[in-house]
Amino acid sequence: MAEMSVRDAFLQQAAACAALESPFTAQLCRLLGERLTMGNAVADRILNWPGDASAVGDSVPLRLAGALHALVLEGRSEALIARYPPHQREEDEALWQAVESALIAEETFILHRLDGPPQTNEVRRSAATLPMFLEAARRFGLPLALSEVGASAGLNLHLDGYRITLGDKSWGEATSPVQIRPRWHGAPPPDLPLNILSRAGCDLLPVDPSRAEDRERMLSFIWPDQPERMVRTRAALDLAAKSDIRVERCDAVDWLARRLETPMPGVAQVIYSTIAWQYFPADKQREGAALIHAAGAQATEEAPIIWARMEGDSGRPGAALTMTFWPGGETRLVGRADYHGRWIDWKGIS
Repeated sequence: MAEMSVRDAFLQQAAACAALESPFTAQLCRLLGERLTMGNAVADRILNWPGDASAVGDSVPLRLAGALHALVLEGRSEALIARYPPHQREEDEALWQAVESALIAEETFILHRLDGPPQTNEVRRSAATLPMFLEAARRFGLPLALSEVGASAGLNLHLDGYRITLGDKSWGEATSPVQIRPRWHGAPPPDLPLNILSRAGCDLLPVDPSRAEDRERMLSFIWPDQPERMVRTRAALDLAAKSDIRVERCDAVDWLARRLETPMPGVAQVIYSTIAWQYFPADKQREGAALIHAAGAQATEEAPIIWARMEGDSGRPGAALTMTFWPGGETRLVGRADYHGRWIDWKGIS
C-alpha cells in the first residue's frame, strides 16, 4: 500500500475515534499519520504495509494503538505511562516524543503485536442484540438457541447475566456488575422475558476470558480515555470466566455448516454477529450466507431460524440492525445502533 494511503488510514481512524468520543486516541492516530517517519523498524513496516491498512482492511492504526496501550497496561514504558490517561491530555509535542521513543525502545514487542488484528468485544452491543432476540421470541413463542459468529471472548453470549435497560424496561440480573443503559429512541422493544436455552460461538482467534494474557491483549484495544469501557469489559470478562462456555476456535463457515446441519425443534435458532460479518472475506460472506439461506429453506414454525446482525452498511448513523426470519425468508431493517452501543434507534416490526 502506498505511504500516503497508510497515512490516510491513520487520519480516517482519528476522525472515527473523535466521533466515538475518544479524543486521546484521535490525537494519537492523527500524530502517527502526520509524523511517522521511516528509519526505524516499526515505521518502516507500517508505512510499507502490503495490504489495506484502513479500518475495512487490516486496521493497522488500531493494531499500533493497541500495541502502545499494551505497553502502558503492562508497565513497560514509563514515558508513555506519564503521557497516557488518566493524566491530563498532553500537547502534541510531548505525546509524540513519548510515542517516538517507545517505537524504538519496544520495537520487538510492537512488531509482534502488529502481526495480529484488533480483538475487541464491545459489551454494550448486547443492548442492540437484545431487542432482536426479543423480536425472535415474540414472533415464534419459543426459547432461543444463540449461535454467534466472530464471538471473540463470547461476552455478548452472556447478555442475560447483565442488567440491560432499554427505555423504561430492564432485563437480566438487577445486581449485575455490568449495567448497560443506552440512549433509546423509537418504538418500545417487545415486553417479553429473555429465555435462552443454549448458546455457542466461534472465532478464528477466540479470547479465553480466564487467561490473563488473552484478557490483557483484548483490554489493550479499548481506548485509554474511556475508563468506563475498561471497567465494564473487565466485569464482563470476570463473568464469562466463571462460565463453562468457551468460544470455539473455528472458521465461521465450517462452524455454521455443523451448527445448521441438524434442525432444533422446539427452539428458535438465532444466528448472529455484531460488527464481525463485515470483516469476513467476500467469499466467506457468500458461503456463510448460502448456508444460512439453505438451512432457512428447511425451517419450520417448530424449528425456525433467525439471522440477526448488527453490521455496518452504507447508511448512517451507526450500524444497521437487520433480521431475516425463516420460514418465509422475510428480511427487515429493525433499527440502527451506535457502533459502541451508546444509542439505539429502534423501528421494530409493527
